[in-house]
Amino acid sequence: MSKVIVQINYSFASSRAEHTNLVTPAAEPIAAAEGLLWKIWLMNEAAREGGGIYLFTSREAVDAFMNHPVMAAFAANPAISNISVKIFEPDETLSRITRAPLSVGQAV
Repeated sequence: MSKVIVQINYSFASSRAEHTNLVTPAAEPIAAAEGLLWKIWLMNEAAREGGGIYLFTSREAVDAFMNHPVMAAFAANPAISNISVKIFEPDETLSRITRAPLSVGQAV
């Protein structure tokens, strides 16, 4: 099974502190998502953009995550707009050269 990377970007209509308060309760449910190996949270305060880069074990795990109630609640929040979701398969050969953390969760 090939790993899958998800890139989610969005705009937020609040201060950084308010945005952090909004998304912090979602961190634990996201961390507990089946098949999620890691997430990097993204923030561009000046542009009021946030997002994340996620590494999942499979496309099935991504599909389940995208249908998770925490994602539906996030998308329905009036302070969030312009949500963009992109799904990629990593090029593991090139990623190894640049030390990408794709081996997380794998036996060494």
